[in-house]
Amino acid sequence: MTFWTYILRCADGTYYTGHTDALERRIAQHHAGTYTGYTHDRRPLEFMWSQDFPTRAEALEAELRIKGWSRAKKEALIAENWDRLKIAAMPPSEREARTSAALGNIPRLRSGRTEERRTMPTTTPPPVIVLVRPQLGENIGKAARAMLNFGLLDLRLVAPRDGWPNPQAGPAASGADVVLERAQVFDSVAAAVADCPHVYATTVRKRGITKPVVTPDEAARAIHAGPGRTAILFGPERSGLETDDVAVARTIITVPINPEFGSLNLAQAVILVAYEWSKHEALAQPPETDLPEPAPQGELDGMIAQLDAMLVDANFYFPPARTETTRRTLRTLLTKPGWSSQEVRTVRGVLSALRGAKARRLPPVESGEFVGDRDLDEPLP
Repeated sequence: MTFWTYILRCADGTYYTGHTDALERRIAQHHAGTYTGYTHDRRPLEFMWSQDFPTRAEALEAELRIKGWSRAKKEALIAENWDRLKIAAMPPSEREARTSAALGNIPRLRSGRTEERRTMPTTTPPPVIVLVRPQLGENIGKAARAMLNFGLLDLRLVAPRDGWPNPQAGPAASGADVVLERAQVFDSVAAAVADCPHVYATTVRKRGITKPVVTPDEAARAIHAGPGRTAILFGPERSGLETDDVAVARTIITVPINPEFGSLNLAQAVILVAYEWSKHEALAQPPETDLPEPAPQGELDGMIAQLDAMLVDANFYFPPARTETTRRTLRTLLTKPGWSSQEVRTVRGVLSALRGAKARRLPPVESGEFVGDRDLDEPLP
């Protein structure tokens, strides 16, 4: 069975990334609006890119990775501009120093037809999370949830105390089932990391072993900079990694922590390391939306004039000698944000509503009688 990861461009210029096992049917659902969610109110849509995978887990992994990409990276992928994609994939501080990534295969699909395969660069593989002799299924599930939060899917278990699979892991994973389904079990640490040229051990204790010690951030930078797969070891809940476990690693990761209370549970340790890795993957970026065009100065002046008139009516400017200074302060405050036209209209609507509320609190008058310079029957601006 074939699974697909795909990208659509919405009418508002944003990009949607998803995965499916029936690409043409899913695209038709998006176009027709029968597939609810992000794209429903952003039609018409344009199909931009797709890639096929042999398993759903791989398609989901690609979806999660691409969703976290910047707009520039997505557009470079769509355009098959691999040089631009490699540059966009690098953290800004490392773009000059990073080397070219390895090459993989990608198909392009237009109108349901697969075109010739071309190669695209891939980034350094995500790290493998290795839980050494974990004790509780709930903690394995919570660790899996922490992993998927930050785009990590490769979980390996070394001699779990209660065996595997563990029925307690699923509920604790809160939907991170793909991580649990892919989890592999090994008899030893050495077997679990045999295919990984870089191995880190997480520990807060001195083990009498002379090895480089780094923070999670430093480890994340090294993982992204170097080729090859990385494994990160986490010890059992009660005692942490043993000396022999740490000896397998080449580097130690230690979290700067309160020396008076250095206790982290397993999922907390995993999420700290996963988060630092994800910062270089742009997974934490907010949704990409273009900023609205700033309002013309005339609209902004109109809003400020409306507010000024209301403040005059309310005798806000006192003492009179400070009126101009206060007005200047208000103008400075109101011109700082760079209001859009919609924001200006919203604020003016609020002011009009407040003015209307004030008018409604006045004593009743005969029909047609004027209050100030405005007829009560006349609509407010």
